[in-house]
Amino acid sequence: MTASSSHALQRTELKTTGYLATIFALRMFGLFMILPIFAVYGQALEGASPLLIGTAIGAYGLMQALLQIPFGMLSDRFGRRPLLLIGLLLFIAGGAVAAMSDHIYGVIAGRALQG
Repeated sequence: MTASSSHALQRTELKTTGYLATIFALRMFGLFMILPIFAVYGQALEGASPLLIGTAIGAYGLMQALLQIPFGMLSDRFGRRPLLLIGLLLFIAGGAVAAMSDHIYGVIAGRALQG
């Protein structure tokens, strides 16, 4: 490996790391942005109770915990990039489901899909 190819590899790695860090930072920003607001907003949803509001907030983390190992195994088999794209598409779909729902159960389903 020459010095120039080593330098290019480092630049590519830094670029890729920056992209991944941005994606995960935006996901975490979206997760934590909802926490202070949802406790108040969730009470206005149809069928809401404190338990269900907490479930809606926690569904994201619960699904991530349950599906992290299976998605890791799938990424070993099919590659990281396709699984990251699938995960981001699921996250977007879950956000749309949660945003369009007027019932607490729809928000729980959307948050679970996001996770």
